[in-house]
Amino acid sequence: MTISPLQFSGSAIPTDHALPSAPMALSPSHFMLPTSLSVSTATKSGRRRITVAHSGGRTRISAMVKDGGERAEDNSIVGDILDTSDEKQVVVNPPKLEERDFSGTPYVPIYVMLPLSIIDLECELVNSDDLLNQLRILKSVNVDGVMVDCWWGIVEAHAPQQYNWNGYRKLFQIVRDLKLKLQVVMSFHECGGNVGDDVHIPLPRWVTEIGQSNPNIFFTDREGRRNCECLTWGIDKERILRGRTAVEVYFDFMRSFRVEFDEFFAGGIISEIEIGLGPCGELRYPSYPAKHGWKYPGIGEFQCYDQYLMKSLKKAAEARGHSFWAKGPDNAGYYNSQPHETRFFCDGGDYDSYYGRFFLSWYSQVLVDHSDRVLSLANLAFEGTSIAAKLSGIHWWYKTASHAAELTAGFYNPSNRDGYAPIASMLKKHETALNFTCVELRTLDQHEDFPEALADPEGLVWQVLNAAWDVNIPVASENALPCHDREGYNKILENAKPRNDPDGRHLSAFTYLRLSPGLMESQNFMEFERFVRRMHVRQSDLQK
Repeated sequence: MTISPLQFSGSAIPTDHALPSAPMALSPSHFMLPTSLSVSTATKSGRRRITVAHSGGRTRISAMVKDGGERAEDNSIVGDILDTSDEKQVVVNPPKLEERDFSGTPYVPIYVMLPLSIIDLECELVNSDDLLNQLRILKSVNVDGVMVDCWWGIVEAHAPQQYNWNGYRKLFQIVRDLKLKLQVVMSFHECGGNVGDDVHIPLPRWVTEIGQSNPNIFFTDREGRRNCECLTWGIDKERILRGRTAVEVYFDFMRSFRVEFDEFFAGGIISEIEIGLGPCGELRYPSYPAKHGWKYPGIGEFQCYDQYLMKSLKKAAEARGHSFWAKGPDNAGYYNSQPHETRFFCDGGDYDSYYGRFFLSWYSQVLVDHSDRVLSLANLAFEGTSIAAKLSGIHWWYKTASHAAELTAGFYNPSNRDGYAPIASMLKKHETALNFTCVELRTLDQHEDFPEALADPEGLVWQVLNAAWDVNIPVASENALPCHDREGYNKILENAKPRNDPDGRHLSAFTYLRLSPGLMESQNFMEFERFVRRMHVRQSDLQK
């Protein structure tokens, strides 16, 4: 059992460390009760919420929910058990927290993602002294390495095939001197406007200039709004980027990086290259952009209305013999719709009609084909080096039949179809590792915070990880949101090292999102260090 932070008048007091098993004797002079105190405890069968109300020197405790989610018939199941009106002692018997024994489990390397602003728009390293101190601290707790985004919009900012790698070289030298490893992301997308983005890094200037005269190089929604986060996959093979196709531009960038940093590859400092395949570096359509008004848990919108993808759709419809299918759905709602509000995504909706199946098959195949092309070239550029692709964890509406949010993002994964197996097979073809997000999220928490979203992050993680393991490719992961508490770390550990897995399957690596002042706070860093020890499983450390 774990205990979540105690909420005192809107502030959080962490209770991350295991409470002592012996009773604690506290006198009223040292124990001042607040007006109201709410304690949540998580159990295997559910979550118990206990409210403590203090008034006039006497305290009443009421249990709101029993284990298993059953509401107590009598909210005052324990009353007047604490008396603080005189010098009587208060005896607290906290529950003993169960801790899993990780001895004998595999070693899982830990990387920490560096801040987005570590390299500025002039490709210079920012605050190198502060960074060096922080990296030394990470090294002191045996973190294996760091991850950094290598931005297309910074390196090739001004003209085609004119690359500036200065800031990255300085950064890589610091990492090498500290004997840390590097995971590098080939970031072919814009930074800014999404959750966690604290800087703005646009696409290369010469690319945006092309986009001004030909906005169809960007993903487009049904209303004609362009999304400039990344290039549409419709131009992968169109020679419209100053004489090059999009995949040729990506390949030239990757090849330049490989030549520039050959010594870091040869020395084993660069352990993995993650290939950006879409918005936020993830393999998905930009179906839920905040800049277009999307808010969680909206279903998002299809992003196939640029002229190049519509041309592809027309060709597919004609090949099927139904040219009138060369259009996107006209009843799929809007960014913030819910599935039951649309005729396309509702139970029994058009997503499962003959046309719906055709459209969704084409839409998802465009995603697979794009990654297939880019990863083929990535293997040429980085021969002999591990490469990875990142998949986003779209867990909202997972408990509905249509899985609407996944469908608009390009994952054809309704309840009657496995949409991740084709992606895993494609990754296997290129011996590419899968990096998946949201392993720290608990389904129960999602139901408490957003019950209307019918989310199931645990079910999604289980499906995706097994799709990858079934084809025998490495699976790495990262947290989707900031994580500083033991409950979140324990959930990551549970997914990283599945209990009683007969095949001994486990994550190949974990990347923590991200290095920040919050992580470096004393209590937070203590929890992080504990987490690293359990991922590494040094037998002597587990006794601490």
